[in-house]
Amino acid sequence: MLLSLPVTDRKIIICRDLDELSRQAAAQFVVLAQQAIIARGRFTVALSGGSTPKALYSLLATDELKQQLTWQKIHLFWGDERCVSPDHTESNFRIVKESLLTKVQIPTENVHRMAGELAPFAAAIAYERELEEMFLPLEESLPRFDLLLLGLGEDGHTASLFPGSAALNESARLVVPNYIEKLNAYRLTLTLPVINNGAQIYFLVAGKNKASMVKEILQRKTGDYPAARIQPTHGQLTWFITQDAADNLALSH
Repeated sequence: MLLSLPVTDRKIIICRDLDELSRQAAAQFVVLAQQAIIARGRFTVALSGGSTPKALYSLLATDELKQQLTWQKIHLFWGDERCVSPDHTESNFRIVKESLLTKVQIPTENVHRMAGELAPFAAAIAYERELEEMFLPLEESLPRFDLLLLGLGEDGHTASLFPGSAALNESARLVVPNYIEKLNAYRLTLTLPVINNGAQIYFLVAGKNKASMVKEILQRKTGDYPAARIQPTHGQLTWFITQDAADNLALSH
Protein backbone atom coordinates (compact mmCIF):
# COMPACT_ATOMS: atom_id res chain seq x y z
CA MET A 1 0.00 0.00 0.00
CA LEU A 2 1.21 3.48 -0.86
CA LEU A 3 0.60 6.48 1.34
CA SER A 4 0.90 10.08 0.29
CA LEU A 5 2.02 12.75 2.70
CA PRO A 6 0.66 16.09 1.50
CA VAL A 7 3.26 18.84 1.59
CA THR A 8 2.85 22.15 -0.14
CA ASP A 9 6.20 22.35 -1.87
CA ARG A 10 6.99 18.71 -2.61
CA LYS A 11 5.44 15.36 -3.41
CA ILE A 12 6.14 12.49 -1.04
CA ILE A 13 5.38 8.83 -1.72
CA ILE A 14 5.70 6.28 1.06
CA CYS A 15 6.38 2.73 -0.17
CA ARG A 16 6.21 -0.56 1.68
CA ASP A 17 9.83 -1.52 0.99
CA LEU A 18 12.76 -1.02 -1.36
CA ASP A 19 11.19 -3.25 -4.00
CA GLU A 20 8.05 -1.15 -4.19
CA LEU A 21 10.05 2.07 -4.09
CA SER A 22 12.19 0.87 -6.99
CA ARG A 23 9.17 -0.17 -9.04
CA GLN A 24 7.42 3.14 -8.45
CA ALA A 25 10.52 5.13 -9.38
CA ALA A 26 11.25 2.94 -12.41
CA ALA A 27 7.72 3.40 -13.74
CA GLN A 28 8.06 7.15 -13.41
CA PHE A 29 11.52 7.05 -15.01
CA VAL A 30 10.03 5.36 -18.09
CA VAL A 31 7.20 7.89 -18.34
CA LEU A 32 9.54 10.87 -18.00
CA ALA A 33 11.92 9.42 -20.59
CA GLN A 34 9.15 8.84 -23.09
CA GLN A 35 7.72 12.32 -22.58
CA ALA A 36 11.10 14.05 -22.86
CA ILE A 37 12.05 12.18 -26.03
CA ILE A 38 8.74 13.08 -27.67
CA ALA A 39 9.05 16.73 -26.60
CA ARG A 40 12.77 17.38 -27.07
CA GLY A 41 14.30 14.37 -28.78
CA ARG A 42 16.35 13.28 -25.77
CA PHE A 43 16.19 12.42 -22.07
CA THR A 44 18.93 13.64 -19.75
CA VAL A 45 19.29 12.17 -16.28
CA ALA A 46 21.87 12.57 -13.51
CA LEU A 47 22.34 9.33 -11.59
CA SER A 48 23.20 8.62 -7.98
CA GLY A 49 25.41 5.98 -6.43
CA GLY A 50 24.60 3.68 -3.53
CA SER A 51 22.56 0.55 -2.91
CA THR A 52 19.11 2.17 -3.05
CA PRO A 53 19.27 3.40 -6.67
CA LYS A 54 21.09 0.23 -7.70
CA ALA A 55 17.80 -1.64 -7.30
CA LEU A 56 16.19 0.89 -9.64
CA TYR A 57 18.94 0.47 -12.24
CA SER A 58 18.55 -3.30 -12.13
CA LEU A 59 14.83 -2.93 -12.79
CA LEU A 60 15.44 -0.63 -15.76
CA ALA A 61 17.67 -3.36 -17.21
CA THR A 62 14.93 -6.00 -17.13
CA ASP A 63 13.32 -7.08 -20.39
CA GLU A 64 10.01 -5.60 -19.28
CA LEU A 65 11.32 -2.05 -18.91
CA LYS A 66 14.38 -1.70 -21.10
CA GLN A 67 12.28 -2.37 -24.19
CA GLN A 68 10.10 0.62 -23.32
CA LEU A 69 13.08 2.97 -23.41
CA THR A 70 14.79 4.44 -26.48
CA TRP A 71 18.34 4.14 -25.17
CA GLN A 72 19.82 5.82 -28.23
CA LYS A 73 18.17 9.03 -27.07
CA ILE A 74 18.93 8.74 -23.36
CA HIS A 75 21.96 10.52 -21.90
CA LEU A 76 23.27 9.42 -18.52
CA PHE A 77 25.24 11.73 -16.26
CA TRP A 78 26.31 11.50 -12.61
CA GLY A 79 25.41 13.80 -9.75
CA ASP A 80 28.60 12.99 -7.89
CA GLU A 81 31.55 10.64 -7.88
CA ARG A 82 34.32 9.44 -5.65
CA CYS A 83 37.85 10.25 -6.75
CA VAL A 84 38.67 6.70 -7.78
CA SER A 85 39.08 4.77 -11.02
CA PRO A 86 35.91 3.65 -12.84
CA ASP A 87 36.55 0.01 -11.95
CA HIS A 88 37.06 0.72 -8.24
CA THR A 89 34.61 -0.94 -5.85
CA GLU A 90 33.56 2.48 -4.50
CA SER A 91 32.96 4.04 -7.92
CA ASN A 92 29.43 5.30 -8.55
CA PHE A 93 30.00 4.69 -12.24
CA ARG A 94 30.83 1.05 -11.57
CA ILE A 95 27.52 0.54 -9.73
CA VAL A 96 25.61 1.77 -12.77
CA LYS A 97 27.80 -0.13 -15.20
CA GLU A 98 27.27 -3.48 -13.44
CA SER A 99 23.54 -3.08 -12.83
CA LEU A 100 22.50 -1.30 -16.03
CA LEU A 101 25.04 -0.35 -18.68
CA THR A 102 26.17 -3.88 -19.47
CA LYS A 103 22.56 -4.96 -20.00
CA VAL A 104 21.14 -2.28 -22.30
CA GLN A 105 22.12 -1.02 -25.73
CA ILE A 106 23.06 2.55 -24.95
CA PRO A 107 25.62 4.31 -27.16
CA THR A 108 28.97 4.87 -25.48
CA GLU A 109 28.81 8.57 -26.29
CA ASN A 110 25.56 8.82 -24.30
CA VAL A 111 27.30 7.80 -21.08
CA HIS A 112 28.87 10.87 -19.48
CA ARG A 113 30.80 9.71 -16.44
CA MET A 114 32.85 11.85 -14.08
CA ALA A 115 36.53 11.01 -14.46
CA GLY A 116 37.25 10.20 -10.84
CA GLU A 117 40.69 8.89 -11.70
CA LEU A 118 41.90 12.39 -12.62
CA ALA A 119 43.12 15.01 -10.17
CA PRO A 120 39.96 16.38 -8.48
CA PHE A 121 40.18 19.93 -9.85
CA ALA A 122 40.98 18.72 -13.37
CA ALA A 123 38.11 16.23 -13.26
CA ALA A 124 35.64 18.91 -12.14
CA ILE A 125 36.69 21.29 -14.91
CA ALA A 126 36.47 18.52 -17.51
CA TYR A 127 32.96 17.57 -16.42
CA GLU A 128 31.86 21.17 -16.31
CA ARG A 129 32.98 21.57 -19.92
CA GLU A 130 31.10 18.43 -20.90
CA LEU A 131 27.93 19.81 -19.34
CA GLU A 132 28.41 23.12 -21.13
CA GLU A 133 28.85 21.39 -24.48
CA MET A 134 25.76 19.26 -23.89
CA PHE A 135 23.39 21.82 -22.43
CA LEU A 136 24.42 25.44 -22.62
CA PRO A 137 24.29 25.96 -26.39
CA LEU A 138 20.55 25.30 -25.98
CA GLU A 139 19.98 27.03 -22.66
CA GLU A 140 20.68 30.39 -21.10
CA SER A 141 22.84 29.79 -18.06
CA LEU A 142 22.49 26.44 -16.28
CA PRO A 143 22.08 22.85 -17.46
CA ARG A 144 18.52 21.64 -17.01
CA PHE A 145 18.35 17.90 -16.45
CA ASP A 146 15.06 16.18 -17.17
CA LEU A 147 15.65 14.12 -14.02
CA LEU A 148 18.13 14.00 -11.16
CA LEU A 149 18.27 11.06 -8.75
CA LEU A 150 19.46 11.79 -5.23
CA GLY A 151 20.08 9.86 -2.05
CA LEU A 152 20.07 10.94 1.57
CA GLY A 153 22.88 10.35 4.03
CA GLU A 154 22.31 9.88 7.75
CA ASP A 155 24.13 13.20 8.23
CA GLY A 156 21.82 14.98 5.79
CA HIS A 157 24.18 15.02 2.83
CA THR A 158 23.03 14.47 -0.72
CA ALA A 159 25.11 13.97 -3.86
CA SER A 160 28.53 14.89 -2.39
CA LEU A 161 27.25 18.02 -0.70
CA PHE A 162 28.14 17.38 2.93
CA PRO A 163 27.30 19.50 5.98
CA GLY A 164 29.79 22.31 6.40
CA SER A 165 31.58 21.65 3.12
CA ALA A 166 32.68 24.47 0.83
CA ALA A 167 30.62 23.30 -2.14
CA LEU A 168 27.40 24.31 -0.38
CA ASN A 169 28.30 27.95 -0.95
CA GLU A 170 29.27 27.58 -4.60
CA SER A 171 27.03 29.61 -6.89
CA ALA A 172 29.13 30.12 -10.03
CA ARG A 173 30.48 26.68 -10.88
CA LEU A 174 28.55 23.73 -12.26
CA VAL A 175 30.83 21.02 -10.85
CA VAL A 176 33.34 21.24 -8.03
CA PRO A 177 35.81 19.04 -6.17
CA ASN A 178 34.49 19.05 -2.61
CA TYR A 179 36.86 18.19 0.23
CA ILE A 180 35.07 16.19 2.93
CA GLU A 181 36.99 16.60 6.14
CA LYS A 182 35.56 13.59 7.99
CA LEU A 183 36.45 11.36 5.03
CA ASN A 184 39.80 13.04 4.42
CA ALA A 185 39.02 12.87 0.72
CA TYR A 186 37.73 14.84 -2.22
CA ARG A 187 34.46 14.06 -3.98
CA LEU A 188 33.22 15.44 -7.27
CA THR A 189 29.73 16.89 -7.18
CA LEU A 190 27.19 18.94 -9.07
CA THR A 191 26.50 22.21 -7.31
CA LEU A 192 23.22 23.31 -5.77
CA PRO A 193 22.27 25.71 -8.59
CA VAL A 194 22.57 22.89 -11.15
CA ILE A 195 20.59 20.41 -9.05
CA ASN A 196 17.88 22.93 -8.23
CA ASN A 197 17.52 23.79 -11.92
CA GLY A 198 16.34 20.25 -12.71
CA ALA A 199 12.90 19.65 -14.17
CA GLN A 200 12.33 16.61 -11.92
CA ILE A 201 14.29 15.69 -8.79
CA TYR A 202 13.75 12.32 -7.09
CA PHE A 203 15.04 11.49 -3.63
CA LEU A 204 15.25 7.71 -3.15
CA VAL A 205 15.44 6.93 0.57
CA ALA A 206 15.33 3.48 2.17
CA GLY A 207 16.12 2.08 5.61
CA LYS A 208 15.26 2.71 9.25
CA ASN A 209 18.63 4.38 9.75
CA LYS A 210 17.36 7.29 7.62
CA ALA A 211 14.16 7.84 9.64
CA SER A 212 15.51 10.56 11.94
CA MET A 213 16.95 12.60 9.08
CA VAL A 214 13.82 12.18 6.96
CA LYS A 215 11.81 13.74 9.80
CA GLU A 216 14.34 16.53 10.30
CA ILE A 217 14.07 17.59 6.68
CA LEU A 218 10.46 16.89 5.79
CA GLN A 219 8.65 17.93 8.98
CA ARG A 220 11.00 20.16 10.91
CA LYS A 221 12.27 21.60 7.63
CA THR A 222 15.70 22.08 9.13
CA GLY A 223 17.58 24.19 6.62
CA ASP A 224 21.06 23.42 7.92
CA TYR A 225 21.26 20.08 6.14
CA PRO A 226 22.36 19.94 2.48
CA ALA A 227 19.37 17.79 1.50
CA ALA A 228 17.04 20.48 2.84
CA ARG A 229 18.58 22.92 0.37
CA ILE A 230 17.29 20.95 -2.58
CA GLN A 231 14.50 23.29 -3.61
CA PRO A 232 13.80 23.32 -7.35
CA THR A 233 13.62 26.79 -8.85
CA HIS A 234 11.08 25.74 -11.48
CA GLY A 235 10.75 21.99 -11.24
CA GLN A 236 9.13 19.19 -9.25
CA LEU A 237 10.65 17.55 -6.17
CA THR A 238 9.49 14.04 -5.28
CA TRP A 239 10.57 11.92 -2.32
CA PHE A 240 10.22 8.13 -2.60
CA ILE A 241 10.61 6.77 0.94
CA THR A 242 10.30 3.25 2.35
CA GLN A 243 7.94 2.76 5.26
CA ASP A 244 10.73 2.12 7.76
CA ALA A 245 12.48 5.35 6.73
CA ALA A 246 9.17 7.19 7.22
CA ASP A 247 8.42 5.75 10.68
CA ASN A 248 8.97 9.08 12.42
CA LEU A 249 6.71 11.07 10.13
CA ALA A 250 3.17 12.07 11.09
CA LEU A 251 1.30 10.63 8.11
CA SER A 252 -1.98 11.79 6.66
CA HIS A 253 -4.10 8.94 5.30
